[in-house]
Parts: sequence; structure tokens; C-alpha cells
Amino acid sequence: MARPSKAAATVPAVSAPAPAAVPATLPEDLERWLLHLQVERRLAARSLELYRDALQRLVALSGEEGVALRQAQPHHVRGWMAALHAGGLAPRSIALILSAWRGLYRWWGQNGEVPLNPVMGLRAPKAGKPLPKALSVEQAMALAEHEGEGDDPALAARDHCIVELLYGCGLRVGELVGLDVGAGEGAAGWVDLPDATVHVMGKGSKRRSGPVGSAALAALQRWLAQRPLMAASGERALFVSRRGTRLTASQVRSRLRRQALQAGLPTSVHPHMLRHSYASHLLQSSGDLRAVQELLGHASITTTQIYTRLDFQHLAKVYDAAHPRAKKKDG
Repeated sequence: MARPSKAAATVPAVSAPAPAAVPATLPEDLERWLLHLQVERRLAARSLELYRDALQRLVALSGEEGVALRQAQPHHVRGWMAALHAGGLAPRSIALILSAWRGLYRWWGQNGEVPLNPVMGLRAPKAGKPLPKALSVEQAMALAEHEGEGDDPALAARDHCIVELLYGCGLRVGELVGLDVGAGEGAAGWVDLPDATVHVMGKGSKRRSGPVGSAALAALQRWLAQRPLMAASGERALFVSRRGTRLTASQVRSRLRRQALQAGLPTSVHPHMLRHSYASHLLQSSGDLRAVQELLGHASITTTQIYTRLDFQHLAKVYDAAHPRAKKKDG
């Protein structure tokens, strides 16, 4: 990605409430539905975790009232939804939980196990739409150009390459840690150096490819020169830890926070913030929403459109600072 020259607005983070306590295990019939989602629908591991949490909440709430799940009625579900809301759960989280419940009852209905779907037609409380948190161009450049302090050359080269790929290619952290060295058999993702292209396995097991800019390519070549000093024998992962094995998402988050502090950024930085920054800065420079949608791998353009709101915030700030008609007159 060619680095843009305009600045993006930095949006304050929204903290989510802690989830309520839920039982650790599920009945066998609910486990069967999760297995169906995993095998037939091919849901990602994170999505399955969220669905499991939703089902655990359903079991807990129905158990408190002594309601058998297959006998639940709409007024039961409305009460459980109200209990979640009263417990401090955010509307967006409640909407996700309702979606999971709705899917379970739909599956039961298709199998003739329930006469109606008690969740159908119910809506979660309305929620505001917080903007994604993005770095300004100056902040993103400071982070991308920062070389690790106090690290050996291999660690510094690895962390610098991670930043360049996250910001330069808009990768999700799961896509980043899934990269292998080369396109070997079974590789989830890899970087084609001669073609300057990254290939990843995105959400829903959908593959996508994107360009890799010159800065990211240079950082990758520096890391590949250092990688043999860290990687265990036979390890295929592109990014490895000090132990020589594949780097985890949590390790990437920890190292990125450290990099941001060293670079003097005034905010905590996480991998998805760099993906937001990539999208926002591309849209500011090009104005091509469809291209940004394709590069991000969004199934719907409405998901990408949120970045137009970030772009509008940036334009509004420029207007307020520079246009003569935006300035208040004295007196």
C-alpha cells in the first residue's frame, strides 16, 4: 500500500461490559447444533465461541424460570432479553445472542422439534454505531517507521514486518499469524514476493489476495533474512516466537502495544486498529469504496461504508480549521 498523505480522525474507544456468568457445559442437543455450524456451515472458531456463549446464557436464563427450551414462547424470550439488558449487556451483544438463539430454533423447526420460533421478530435494543478507532496518518507512519528498541535484530525485524503487513495490507491478526513461508500444501496464507501479493484465508474460510507495498516487501525481506535464527526446524509459520514456533494473536497484540509505546503514540494500539487505519487512509486518498471493500474482503459494502464516516470527520475538521466561513466572527 502506498502511504497516503492525509490525516484520519482518531475515534475514542468504547469499552464493553463484562459478560454475565454462564454454565460451563451444554446439553448434548445444543452441542449437536454447534457441531452442525462447525462442519456444515464452516463457522470460524471465534464465531463458534460467541455462539457457545449465547447458548450458555439461554440455558442459564431458561433454567432460572424452569422453562424447557423447546417450550419457550416469545414472552419468555422477551423477558430473558430484558434480563440481559438490565445486567448491563450492550445492545450489540444482545443482538448477537438473539441471532444465535434464532438460528437454534430455526434449526429445531426445520427438524420438526418445535412448533414455532419464539425469537422470530424480536429485536435487540437500539444501539449507537461507534466508529472504528483509527490512527492518524502521522501516527501510523510513526509506528511503521519505528525500529524496535532494546531488542535483538531478529525480534526488531519481525515486529517491524508485522506492523508493515498489518497497516500496509489491512490484514486481520488471525490472517497474519496464519501466514506460512511459501505456498506449500495446506498453507492458509502466504506472501508471493515476486508478485508482491499476499494471499490469506479470511472470514468464512474465504480466500482473498491483495497487493503488498514496497515498504512492507522490504520489511519482509529483512525479517526473512533473520527468521532462520529464531524458527524451529521444520516450522512453516512466517512469524515465530522466541521458542521458534508460530506466533499467537495474543503475542502479536502484546508486541504491538509495546511498539506503539516506544514510538510515542498517545493511545493503545491493537492489530485491528491498523486494519481500520489502512481502510480509512485508502478511502481518504482514493475515494473508491468498492476497491476498499474488495481489499478488506467485506462481503457487503455496508460494512465498508462506516469508513466514509471517518473520512467525513476528517473533512469536517479540515473545513473548521481552514475555511473562512467556518470561523466565528469576534463580537
